[in-house]
Amino acid sequence: MTKVEQGRYIILGSIDGILAVLGGVIGASTAGATNEGVVHVGLGVAVALAVTNGIGSYLAESTVEYAKLAEKERPLLRRLTGTRIELGTRRKIRLDSITHGGASFIGSMIPIIPFVVLESIALAFSIGASLAALVLLGIYSGRLSRQSVTAAAAKMVILGVLVVVLVSLLGGGH
Repeated sequence: MTKVEQGRYIILGSIDGILAVLGGVIGASTAGATNEGVVHVGLGVAVALAVTNGIGSYLAESTVEYAKLAEKERPLLRRLTGTRIELGTRRKIRLDSITHGGASFIGSMIPIIPFVVLESIALAFSIGASLAALVLLGIYSGRLSRQSVTAAAAKMVILGVLVVVLVSLLGGGH
């Protein structure tokens, strides 16, 4: 797997983890849950997200990579099962899945941690830490794609602010 391909799953998983869990954390917090309750909600979302992203990637990558393998087999008039090519395909599928699921889980910890270590200001720190992580993710994305890191970071932050605003609106201002 190339650095760019692995970067795709780091970015996808991290965005999913940060923003899905941030949404859950904001919802639980504004609904009046204790910090312990917010952590439980966040961890539940984190685990579900990591598992579904990991397995979802496995299923999707298996489909795509085995279709590519079948394309290679056609002109050869033979199956590539058990060859180094097929073993490389399996290794790529596993690594993509672990990277996507793992990045989802790691990203999920960012909005949760403030509720473990802080008291009354945990939500503000959770939002701030999540937005800061999105800036870093944007910088990584910009460097990886050799495009503007400023533009990439801005896009990530806009996405984060959008999630915060939408989830906050759903809470009805509680």
